[in-house]
Amino acid sequence: MKQLLFIFVLATTLSCSSTKSAKSVDNSDSTKYINTITANELKTHLYIVASDGMEGRETGSAGQKRAGNYLISQYVKNNISFPTGATSFYQPVPAAFLNAKRNANLPDSENIWAFIEGSEKPDEIVIVSAHYDHVGVKNGDIYNGADDDGSGTVALLEMAEAFQKAKKDGHGPKRSIMFLHVTGEEHGLLGSSYYSENPLFPMANTVANINIDMIGRRDEAHANSNNYVYVIGADRLSSDLDNITTAVNKKYIQMELDYKFNDLADPNHFYERSDHYNFAKHGVPSVFLFNGVHADYHQKTDTPDKIEYDALTKRTQLAFTMAWELANRENRPVVDKK
Repeated sequence: MKQLLFIFVLATTLSCSSTKSAKSVDNSDSTKYINTITANELKTHLYIVASDGMEGRETGSAGQKRAGNYLISQYVKNNISFPTGATSFYQPVPAAFLNAKRNANLPDSENIWAFIEGSEKPDEIVIVSAHYDHVGVKNGDIYNGADDDGSGTVALLEMAEAFQKAKKDGHGPKRSIMFLHVTGEEHGLLGSSYYSENPLFPMANTVANINIDMIGRRDEAHANSNNYVYVIGADRLSSDLDNITTAVNKKYIQMELDYKFNDLADPNHFYERSDHYNFAKHGVPSVFLFNGVHADYHQKTDTPDKIEYDALTKRTQLAFTMAWELANRENRPVVDKK
């Protein structure tokens, strides 16, 4: 009888312990980690990524490679590694591919990837992307590309750091997250095209793509407030992705979600003009966050001092909450639209 009583007590204790453990990895609320994404850290990164020393980050240039080295140094600093199955932080993109459609005489370049493995569904991947190239030096002037797309580039660094802090606290994502810095966007979405044709993980295992391209400024349509972001493509393939975007914004961020450029009839066709499109073409639910164009777009005046860091912070936090929900929800977003 005493032996049976001991077994019962032991089983009860283990059950209680298991329940407590389950509660300790409840990933339903990301508030603590949202608040680790700060304007000061984004600004520090951006003044480096978009500095004159990076020489405008032209695809395959020495300046772009210096920028890439800085990105990798920050992942290493935060104990974030390259993906399972890769041998380094680089996905080489050969010059032959970069010059196949428009021969711009580009040299070899690289996509850069960092990875946080999921705790429960590691083979299902959420990809957060931004291009880290820009247009280089023209007539002796450096085109720094602080907004395009230094802003998205540093957003990935801050998001990755926040997810890694959560993992250290026992709240790591259930699905894996890849932070993908793509090259060659300015020459025709080339780095994302190369990844989509040569994925490290099967595209069927990629549950969603959040693409961030220009989120540090405001456009003329929002001259009175920067508390907005354009949302493009969230509903094109998946009603789930669209609902997630709306729900997490309402719960955590409270920005105006502007769908103007999501209109199929919009003459700008921004849906086809950034890197998410190469994921969407493969049936991956994809969304593009964007602040719209402004007077400094593709000009030498797109510099870090022009960035509105409060807006950059909120938009980065929105992308983080979207990724958090996609990585931790029970089911991957359905593809229910053509």
